[in-house]
Amino acid sequence: MSDELKPIVEALIFASPEPLTPKVLLKLLDGEPKEDVEAAIAALKADYERPGGLQMVEVAGGYQIVTRPELNEWVRRLFHERTTSKLSVAALETLAVIAYKQPVTAPEIAEIRGVNTAGVLGTLIERRLIKIVGRKPVVGRPFMYATTREFLDRFGLNDIGDLPKIEDMAEVLGFEPPSGLAAAPETPTPLPFDTEPHDEPPADPADDTRPDGTEPDETVH
Repeated sequence: MSDELKPIVEALIFASPEPLTPKVLLKLLDGEPKEDVEAAIAALKADYERPGGLQMVEVAGGYQIVTRPELNEWVRRLFHERTTSKLSVAALETLAVIAYKQPVTAPEIAEIRGVNTAGVLGTLIERRLIKIVGRKPVVGRPFMYATTREFLDRFGLNDIGDLPKIEDMAEVLGFEPPSGLAAAPETPTPLPFDTEPHDEPPADPADDTRPDGTEPDETVH
């Protein structure tokens, strides 16, 4: 590994607005041997294990240089903690259902939570925390929802398998987990992030798709 490579890798990871994956790093460092890039990453990890204000973490399949969690209160003062970025309890409950039950449809989420979730789903999609990954092959063909890379990044997870126990997550985020989540599997089914949704929600406001993601029954003539 050349002496110049480690600071270059560090600068790229630090400057990237999202976790930088090994694949992207190799593309940016075209011409550098893969083993040298991997050695530079390993050396950086070792450097950031030392005490200090920053740490290098693996989230959403990539690397990020971030402030240490024990210093969050100090960093928050810099940004004056924007309350508008907080999610409501309803949104957190819905997000938890999707995270632990994915892929899951709006009617299934509503059954677990006991309330309609159409508006909350729209908010979570706008925040890029969830996305549509297809339609369930049942009557009405409702949309199926799953979490995104942004979700992993926001909650500091490398993959869905890193999700904590439902009770622990609810306690940290400050809400009571819906009772229907008790039957959630230990590890949700991982979904490929690079796969485009099979059916995107229509942009036309005149579209007849219902708020819960289902389509009206079709009459065969």
